[in-house]
Amino acid sequence: MTERPETNDMYGDQSDEEDVKVAAQEPIKPAPLPKAKLPDLPIIEKNNWLIHMLFINKEFEKCKQVIREQIEMTERTCEYALYVQGMIQRNEAMIQESLESFQAAAMLNPNSLENLKQVGRSLYLLGRHKAALDIYAEAAKLAPQDPELLHNQGVCLVYLNDYSKAEECFKKALGVQKTEHSYSQLGKMHILKGDKEGALAIYKKAVENFPENSELLSVLGLLYLQMGDTQRAFEHLGNAMTYDPQNTKAIMGAGSIIQDHGDFDVALTKYRVAASVTPESHALWNNIGMCFFGKKKYVAAISCLKRAHYLSPFEWRTCYNLGLAHLTMHQYASAFHFISAAINLKPKFAPLFMLLGVALTHLDDPSNAKQAYEQAISIEVDSPMTYLNYAIMLFNTGEKSHAAAQYAKFEMYHQKKALNDPDVNALVAKLGPILHMGS
Repeated sequence: MTERPETNDMYGDQSDEEDVKVAAQEPIKPAPLPKAKLPDLPIIEKNNWLIHMLFINKEFEKCKQVIREQIEMTERTCEYALYVQGMIQRNEAMIQESLESFQAAAMLNPNSLENLKQVGRSLYLLGRHKAALDIYAEAAKLAPQDPELLHNQGVCLVYLNDYSKAEECFKKALGVQKTEHSYSQLGKMHILKGDKEGALAIYKKAVENFPENSELLSVLGLLYLQMGDTQRAFEHLGNAMTYDPQNTKAIMGAGSIIQDHGDFDVALTKYRVAASVTPESHALWNNIGMCFFGKKKYVAAISCLKRAHYLSPFEWRTCYNLGLAHLTMHQYASAFHFISAAINLKPKFAPLFMLLGVALTHLDDPSNAKQAYEQAISIEVDSPMTYLNYAIMLFNTGEKSHAAAQYAKFEMYHQKKALNDPDVNALVAKLGPILHMGS
């Protein structure tokens, strides 16, 4: 009798049930998907992200190195590398090199508006305004209503003295988008044309649209100052300084108004702020010098005026003021030197010849002094001070009848202009009876 192998059906069944329960508790894991392979960027665009990051972080040296490698690797077919290279070169004042880079980028992508804009910009900076205008006209075919293109075309046309077309371009640009730059350029164009009223209207409209722009406010204030409206000028210049306390144009304009009213200490306080911003401004030192002159601190005045003359030796106003200061200090040879220089720079300004006559009189050269006074009278017939100084010189040289005739002309024009200078009135009170007696 064959024995059967012992089996435990009970245990066997229990084991199977437990296996099923464990299997039910374990989550079913999906089969792993094959890893997707990232697309390989074309070699031409491979480092564009790095170039862009370095450029916006202003790490120009590293950026240039990456650009050189990229251009060499792609044999000058990477448009973005060439574009950024042009931007860096322009930033480093390598305008011609930047033009070549932008032109290379434009050849790779002739339908890129940005490439054409940058080519035009480089041509403009090189002074090739006609060529820049042609490029902007080509770019305008891609974007006829682009305000930047219209503005740049207007700027180029101003340099080519085509003011009517320039005005049309600026107005089109402002019609598309109102910007401070377009208003400013349109106003400057009217000033170049000598149309101060037109410029005033443009800047008033600009200030209405951009009431917090200190540059527009300062120019508007200076225009009012040139037109003799000191109250409005001071108001707008004050607003400009409110928004930008270091705006030198506004400071200089407001300071000159204060200086004209004789408040030299306040004017000097204003100029002190401007000197910290633009210490090399000849106009600033000229005004500071004349403040000291008004305070009768003549040595300090001459020192400041000499600095202004050093910074701008061909500025006739500084030479005129130096001549006046040296005359006041009785330094007649130095006065003659600066007045002669001013006459060479501004030959049609009558007060210069009058001062020259005064200097020559004290240098014992009455014949040339007479010629200087006659020249001053031929330029400005109704200047009372010229006749007064001429009369004094003639009286001192013994020509009393001629002196009386010149003094009579002085009285006539002095009454017409209703001048009220205390120093002149005191001098007239002393000399009037003597010159009348001489006649």
